[in-house]
Amino acid sequence: MFFLINQHLNYDYHSLTCIIIRSILSLLTSFFFNIYIGKFFINCFKKLKIYQIIRKNGPKTHFLKKNTPTMGGLFVIISILTSIILYSDLSNFYIWSVISVLIGYGLIGFIDDYKKIKCNNSKGIPLKWKYFWLSIVSLIFEYSIYIYGQNITPHQFIIPFFHKIVLHINYFNIFLSYFVVVGTSNAVNLTDGLDGLAIFPLILLACGFAFISLLTGYSDYSDIFNIFYIRNSSELTILCASIAGSGLGFLWFNTYPSQIFMGDVGSLSLGGSLGAIAVLLHQEFLLIIMGIVFIIETISVILQIISFKIRKKRIFLMAPIHHHYEIKGLPEPIIIIRFWIISFLSVLIGIASIKVH
Repeated sequence: MFFLINQHLNYDYHSLTCIIIRSILSLLTSFFFNIYIGKFFINCFKKLKIYQIIRKNGPKTHFLKKNTPTMGGLFVIISILTSIILYSDLSNFYIWSVISVLIGYGLIGFIDDYKKIKCNNSKGIPLKWKYFWLSIVSLIFEYSIYIYGQNITPHQFIIPFFHKIVLHINYFNIFLSYFVVVGTSNAVNLTDGLDGLAIFPLILLACGFAFISLLTGYSDYSDIFNIFYIRNSSELTILCASIAGSGLGFLWFNTYPSQIFMGDVGSLSLGGSLGAIAVLLHQEFLLIIMGIVFIIETISVILQIISFKIRKKRIFLMAPIHHHYEIKGLPEPIIIIRFWIISFLSVLIGIASIKVH
């Protein structure tokens, strides 16, 4: 829509100034739209009794949240898509690539949440089938990049702090990127266990990638900051801004004590989308740095499983690690804020890894 208006005004739609303006408008639109429809969804979910299913073996304090609505990721996705339609160039390959992951993973998460609510248990889709469908969407995304995106983006990725080292991995990139997209979606899903714990790091991560994509899309700036230039990738700035704005709108309702939870429909779709953005920008390693909170949470689960299977002993009182601190008696708001601080610092470190040429 904004694109059509600019055609009549004869204005450079892809200029740096216009990209920044559209990004700000995208963030504000998705934020206020989320605020506007959020209360409606919360009331609607309460009437339909779409409540969070609490794990029986989880922390006892979580049973106080059993009447809290879930599947809030639905209106997060709606606000993101609305913002993208209004302000992005819909002919851009990168935009549709990320949208496909957002909708695909959102659909899988929706089915998973629906099954949990219908069956009144926390299992949802069987794990093997869940990973199967996540893998299918990821592989389609990767294949489309290889087939349709090969003329606009090379199959390379960059190592933070060592920008002179650019790895050319060709076909192996499909499998590596698969693990990035699927892994990020599940890492966010594991982290989404406390009020606002996952959404704020996602907002910071989206802001970090908005900055990176802005620099990457312009050859002059990519040369100055010694970042690999990727033609037309600056359009991802608008998409990242819409994710950040929608996340802020959701955080309005998700702060402690939460009025609604994201559900798998939100955590899988947002995590997968940011993983896809990292792949498109060739910044898979930077995702590890800026998303360190999600990495820590995932590693804590892996270590717990390995330790219990080999030693028959647990490393943590409960995994993911935020539950460990809960059981130790640390108040939930303190755990959340400290994880937010770690996430904020990790994004700053990630941006600092960009060396001025």
